[in-house]
Parts: sequence; C-alpha cells; structure tokens
Amino acid sequence: MAAAARAALPRPHLPLPFSSRRSPSLSFTPPSTVHLRGGAAAAPHPQLVTTRLGDVIEAQQFDRDALNEIFEVAREMEAVERGSHGAPSRVLQGYLMATLFYEPSTRTRLSFEAAMRRLGGEVLTTENAREFSSAAKGETLEDTIRTVEGYSDIIVLRHFESGAARRAADTANIPVINAGDGPGQHPTQALLDVYTIKREIGTLDGIKLGLVGDLANGRTVRSLAYLIAKYQNIKIYFVSPDVVKMKDDIKDYLNSQGVAWEESSDLLEVASKCDVIYQTRIQKERFSERIDLYEAARGKYIVDKKVLGVLPKHAVIMHPLPRLDEITVDVDSDPRAAYFRQAKNGLYIRMALLKLLLVGR
Repeated sequence: MAAAARAALPRPHLPLPFSSRRSPSLSFTPPSTVHLRGGAAAAPHPQLVTTRLGDVIEAQQFDRDALNEIFEVAREMEAVERGSHGAPSRVLQGYLMATLFYEPSTRTRLSFEAAMRRLGGEVLTTENAREFSSAAKGETLEDTIRTVEGYSDIIVLRHFESGAARRAADTANIPVINAGDGPGQHPTQALLDVYTIKREIGTLDGIKLGLVGDLANGRTVRSLAYLIAKYQNIKIYFVSPDVVKMKDDIKDYLNSQGVAWEESSDLLEVASKCDVIYQTRIQKERFSERIDLYEAARGKYIVDKKVLGVLPKHAVIMHPLPRLDEITVDVDSDPRAAYFRQAKNGLYIRMALLKLLLVGR
C-alpha cells in the first residue's frame, strides 16, 4: 500500500506514538502516553479496527498497554522468524525501509534490516551517513529526511546529536524510528531490554535493577530507566565511576514517578540484591579529548566470577553490546548471562515495531 493511501485511512480515536501531521483528527495527550494510528478494517467487518503506531522517538512515550501489545506481537514474530526459512513472510512485501546511520552500528542496523527482510520487505541502507552521504557536503538533516522519505515507507535513524530523531519526525510524513541519537535515547533498545527481562525473569513489577558503567553517556540506560519506570515497585541501583554518574534529569524523572533509586560504589553488594545486572561499556567516543578521564573510568566495575558468586540464582546479566572488558568471557557460559539472548530479542521487537508502524496489528 502506498504511503499516500495509508495516510488516507480513517483514524479512530485510540489511546495508544503519534504524529499530529499524519493524524490531525487526534487530540494531544501527555507525552508519557503512547498513541496508535488506526485504519478501518475491510468492508465485511467494519467493527474491526487495525491499530498502527506512529513515530518511535523516546522510551517514555509508551504506556503499559502499548508495551503489552508490542510484546504480544514480538512473541508472534518469534514464530514468524522460526518459520521464515520454509514459508517466508509477506507481511511487509512491497514496503521499503531506509536506514540512515550517522554513527557506527552492528546489532541495531543489522537487526532492523533482518527484521524488514524476515517480514518480506526491502531495505535501502547507508552505514556511515556522516561521511558517505550528502551530510559530508553540508546538507541539513531536514533536507536529507525530505529526500529519503520520497524513496521509502519508513526511516530508521541513528544520529550523533541528541534530539535528531525528533527533528526528523517533525519533518517526515512517513514513520521515523529513533535508533539512537547521541547521548540522548535509544527507545527500541529499551523495548528489547524490558522484553528480555520479562522473558527471563517472568515479571516486570517488583524488579530490582542494577545499572552499571557509563551512566552519563549511555543512551541505553537512560531509555531503560524511563521505560522500567512504567512498572510497579521498581528499585534501581546506579553503579558507576564518579565521572560518568547518572544525570539528574533521569533521577528527577524517577522521583516524579515514585521509583526508588540509590547510588552505590559496591558492585558486589548491589549484585547480591538484584534481579538484573545491566552492564555497559565506558564510551570512549563520548570523552572527546579527555582520554585521561576515560582511562580513569574504564575497568573500575567488571562483571566476573566474583559477581556471579553473589548474584541470585534467578537473576540475569544483560549488556547492550558491544562489550570490551567489562564482562569477562568466562561469564558467557553461565546460564544467567543473557546478553546474546537479549540481542536476538532485538530482532523480534523490531519486527513487531515495523509491522505495527506499517500495517498495524
């Protein structure tokens, strides 16, 4: 279905991200609420409604109902992916996804492209748009988006500037997915992280979560903090070197949502209390010229056999990857090491998002 035809579909008032330029009949509600766009079903069953997402820009845009629906579709996508070798899906046949990546990526870019192809769609891709696109000639992001939307049905954007995804969404007339914007947010990573916790632990309410490593620059931990705050009786422990402590905006948000948190310098003590240890690397690329600060922070908190020794048997270790030396390789064989399962879950979540964004439930 062409983008123009999709835009002409009726939009019922549905309480689940949204774009006022594509759905002018929808009224604004607080940013913490997700909105779905919807199209009426085929003629014989007018009572059926197909819900469809708008843009995916920030983790806090999702409410629990939206998260439940995304996770249900992700479980369906697990079955689709398992069966794709025998009978390839045609759910997104005829659709084109453009991936614009201004920063390096392996898992995010490839999982989005794999997700699109597993569902029968096609991909237009640029791996290093910062150097090998018209951005190198000085073209604005807005002009790039206006051009690329003419070639595709959906844009997946990774950018080095915080707020770039919002700018792209405000420009485009097709859905935009934020695949990471500088030190800002990475909402699809947060979705797959929460999905992984649910699949591994069995519940989300009551979780004790240890966020470890580069909390100042890590967009993954920022987005995860926003998203896990949707659940009840959450306790978050921040464990990081002083130079990369969690920023006050996240702490203020957690306070506003009634989420308990505390800072600690003792990883072993925190690990003994947690259901999830979410380790991150110290991000050298965010330190600019201050390599001395990077070297001072790197290697201070490492998940190793000592951590495994105090970690509860039911708990899991997660990492958004890539890792350097912050999780030792001898941890990989422990069943509580969930980070490669976590990466695979990114495929299912991104398949679910593409389906919901382009054709609905």
